[in-house]
Amino acid sequence: MNRFHQQLIAGLPGAERIGEGLRDYHDKRHTIGSCLVRMARRRLARAGFLEASTEHDIHAELDLYHLLSSEGKQAHSRYNALIRELVSFEHALDHRLRNPSCQDAESAIG
Repeated sequence: MNRFHQQLIAGLPGAERIGEGLRDYHDKRHTIGSCLVRMARRRLARAGFLEASTEHDIHAELDLYHLLSSEGKQAHSRYNALIRELVSFEHALDHRLRNPSCQDAESAIG
């Protein structure tokens, strides 16, 4: 991920997990983060993080749930929490892309 993309997602909900997921996705690793990236692929492509794709990855959500289940602890509640975090990330990213001046203000504060 280049510096521009790092700055673009800095401070967004779940930014660290998505950053790790992008690295895993590019390295073709099957992780929780890469599943989240696959689920958000369209939005991440619009923001320039990934190549544009018109295909919807119908297996990403199931793969995420299976990974969580294999870890054994409260897969359902963890899955729901990760989905909420992803939705928050996507909304915040969309907001930041629509309002680039907000990013400048946030970086001046932080």
